[in-house]
Amino acid sequence: MDAVRRRSRRESAITLARKASLFLADGTRFDGEGLNHEGLALGEAVFYTGMTGYEEALTDPSYAGQILTFTYPMIGNYGISGTVAQYSRACVSAAVMKRISRHPSHHDMKTDLPAWLDAQAIPTMTGADTRSITIALREHGSIWAALAVGEEALAHAEARLVAFARTATTKELVPSVATRQTHAAGHPHGPRVVVLDCGVKRAIIRDLASLGAAITVLPYDATAEEIFRSDPQAIVISPGPGDPADLPQTVEMLKGILGERPLFGVCLGHQLLALACGAKTFKLPYGHRGGNQPVKDLLRNEVMVTAHNHGYAVDGDSLPAGLQATMVNLNDGTNEGFRHRDLPVAAVQFHPEASPGPYDARHLFAEWLREAGVLKARS
Repeated sequence: MDAVRRRSRRESAITLARKASLFLADGTRFDGEGLNHEGLALGEAVFYTGMTGYEEALTDPSYAGQILTFTYPMIGNYGISGTVAQYSRACVSAAVMKRISRHPSHHDMKTDLPAWLDAQAIPTMTGADTRSITIALREHGSIWAALAVGEEALAHAEARLVAFARTATTKELVPSVATRQTHAAGHPHGPRVVVLDCGVKRAIIRDLASLGAAITVLPYDATAEEIFRSDPQAIVISPGPGDPADLPQTVEMLKGILGERPLFGVCLGHQLLALACGAKTFKLPYGHRGGNQPVKDLLRNEVMVTAHNHGYAVDGDSLPAGLQATMVNLNDGTNEGFRHRDLPVAAVQFHPEASPGPYDARHLFAEWLREAGVLKARS
């Protein structure tokens, strides 16, 4: 009798499953099953290689406008806690998984991943051949895509994708996740650090606060006057989604304050600072994503395992004479960091604040603040 009940439940689940499909702009289609939320999502198809950290990835502002495929075969087995989220909501356009855990277990868990994704209205496909999807994305490179859940969404998905691919841009991604209001964090009487928010992760605020900083977070389009109003001792340009060329006003502002205060850029911030210093950026044929990218520190002659999430990069050959390359990606040789030879300017392409890890680069914020004279050197 128990076996019959179990079979009945499985058959019921199959009957009630919503059809879902991922459509790539080259005509490739992958089928699976959807969660309860039905709808259509359009965006860039990318993949994430981490075995853990799905809550952080789904709430990472740098994934705004992207359809995220998880390469690890089981996602959600420790639920959603809310304590490690990098933003106040999910930032991805849609998600794709081979299997999703409906019965997670963890002492910090507040809800399960399927319920959370439905509550966030994120179209999600499970039962997908994520290995084939990942191979397709690796062979093709960056590609526009549509993820449809439910009959109505499936009926219009291909036509919507064709129209979207003709006109899609990344111009609205940073405004969709960046703060519009100035706010403070950290320690009121600590070293004064302004964070220029292009889509900042909570982990960056956490790491700066752990160093005792008094943090003022400003929008990405803040003027120099607005930045200096808080009399910062140092300025961090945050990560964020999209193409740095979408933010010309930010580049011009940074160009105007070079040398005025110590500047440190992370990910998109690295690219924006490079443009401000006269270098060039380009779209990677294969974006860097996940937590296992090897980066060589050229100054220390050491290798770090680092977390990445970017589709654009700084052209290392375009660095002007005033900039010194400090980091290089050992997979494809792209620039991963630079510093100015004369001014207090430095940047890295990867994420020192990586959550849930790796932690190899976690020391970089403290080192930069010490070199800038904002933090006291260790005795």
